[in-house]
Amino acid sequence: MLKAGGATFDDVVMFRVYLTDTAHFAELNATYGEIVPTPFPARTTVYVGLPAGFLVEIDALAVIE
Repeated sequence: MLKAGGATFDDVVMFRVYLTDTAHFAELNATYGEIVPTPFPARTTVYVGLPAGFLVEIDALAVIE
């Protein structure tokens, strides 16, 4: 989606992560650290009920000129 909008991970200023299970938080952090370049953008993680079968939902706010 970032690429389609003309952006990259470097343009992301904030992620919002929605998890269905607190047990997945450590795995989320490990994966986030591997994929998202430093300096890390702001991130909010909340625990929610998602539709059956969904474990995580993520949205990103990117700013481009």
